[in-house]
Amino acid sequence: MASGLGIGVCLTFVALLVVGTYSAAAGMANGGRQGAVGLVKGSVPAIYQPLVEKWGNLCPALNPALLAAQLYTESGWKPDVVSHADARGIAQFIPGTWAMYGIDGDGDGDRDIWDPKDAIPSAASYDCQLAKDVAQVPGDRSDNMLAAYNAGPYRVIKAGGVPPISETQGYVKSIRALEKSFARPVGRVAPSQQAAGAIYFAQKQLGTPYLWGGNGTPDQDGRFDCSGLTKAAYETVGVELPRVANDQYNAGAHPSRDQLLPGDLVFFSDDLTNSREIRHVGLYVGGGYMINAPYTGAVIRFDKIDTPDYFGATRVTKDGAEALPERSAAGSAAS
Repeated sequence: MASGLGIGVCLTFVALLVVGTYSAAAGMANGGRQGAVGLVKGSVPAIYQPLVEKWGNLCPALNPALLAAQLYTESGWKPDVVSHADARGIAQFIPGTWAMYGIDGDGDGDRDIWDPKDAIPSAASYDCQLAKDVAQVPGDRSDNMLAAYNAGPYRVIKAGGVPPISETQGYVKSIRALEKSFARPVGRVAPSQQAAGAIYFAQKQLGTPYLWGGNGTPDQDGRFDCSGLTKAAYETVGVELPRVANDQYNAGAHPSRDQLLPGDLVFFSDDLTNSREIRHVGLYVGGGYMINAPYTGAVIRFDKIDTPDYFGATRVTKDGAEALPERSAAGSAAS
């Protein structure tokens, strides 16, 4: 996968790409904003995607990307997880809440809190019931629904919208930000404001030997692995990404291949139907190339992105990174 380009030539190449691309992108920022009309390919594990697509359209306040963001926040798509509060399964229902709102989503005659075929429909049904409960409250109906999910409908009605509770406000903000990472974009994705700084950092690491688990610390001689490099690059511009590549994928919206801009994260996987199986990440620099820390025995270098295992890209935003579950302290009424 070696690029064959000299580092000095590539640095000039990258500088020109960044300047030129961001000049062209200035008019792009005011283009059509993406809407949650569908799911990005692979953003939801293939085994759950039909359920999320079907039940995510249950009511006007809900959509598949919003439901996916909730489920990802609650459980990270793990169907057997149990929280410290005894919230259970992929939708993280407390047994008492499940007893009232759990439904037989697959029509097999039982309501199984552990079965995603029941739990995912139940999460959507519960959301839509809450949307009805707060339907007369002014403001964004989806925000009010999520606030009711977290704080209860009475508090939303009493406050006349999202109540002034930090946990609830954080929950609503996080889910709405994560929604963008599951939604299939409509039109152009706004360019990143921090990308040039992230690229500048990554360029300075060219030629550094790869280290599995490397975070670039002095005791590691400034060495990185793939996600350690991208995390460190964005930390220099005030964006804190998760440590693992498949979690970094949800730190923003997903531009298509022909809309890539320098600074986008680009991801690779052996399973192109499931973002949770992503195994590699690099920092796009333009012209079909990325800076990446490839593997043991190699150095940080330029490589082409157009390979059979190319999964997709993420345009990182500060709000998107802060909304990720390991960065968010928000909880929910169902958990």
